[in-house]
Amino acid sequence: MKILSTNTAKPTSIIWNGKELTTGIYKKPTNSPIYLEKENVKDDEVSDTKVHGGIFKACYIFSNEHYAYWKNRYPSLDWDYGMFGENLTVSGLNEKEIYIGDIYEVGDTIVQVTQPREPCFKFGIKFGTQNVLKEFIAHGFPGTYVRILKEGFVKKGDTLKLIEQARNSLTTWQLFDLLYSKNKNEALVKLAIENEALPLRKREKIKKLIK
Repeated sequence: MKILSTNTAKPTSIIWNGKELTTGIYKKPTNSPIYLEKENVKDDEVSDTKVHGGIFKACYIFSNEHYAYWKNRYPSLDWDYGMFGENLTVSGLNEKEIYIGDIYEVGDTIVQVTQPREPCFKFGIKFGTQNVLKEFIAHGFPGTYVRILKEGFVKKGDTLKLIEQARNSLTTWQLFDLLYSKNKNEALVKLAIENEALPLRKREKIKKLIK
């Protein structure tokens, strides 16, 4: 995997249900390296810290290979890297091949794959319709969040080198499917709730899926 673009956002005001809110989803490519900190990307807007940022969602990665599919569905949007709110747009990211807990070296940093992106209403606002949430889930390729095991700079052109593959894990694609599918695979649920790369709150939520 290779970084094609590093993206950050300034605070942007939106209206939702008659209320003015702030979001950091409107990310734009930067012309310089970005610094990955333990709980966020330096100088990047994180408006709702309950669902964004933090140790297990410090940085969001999305694959450029999925851009063509979405451009075809929404051709009238203003397309540029960062469109999905990702901090790193990369080539070669395949959610069916990366595992929760995988550890990569990239630039000056070391990062660990934690969990897929679950779309929210702000994503719908950016795309102009809340219908895109169901489309995003059905498409099944959500990108992934990572936690930062070693802080540092990353830049366009840096490659993500796998240095430790997770054992007894499930792929990002499998976890995303597990979160939304009606029929829960209990073997995958077991792998998820035993995986410490996931935050405890998420594991407890997943455990309830089979009760």
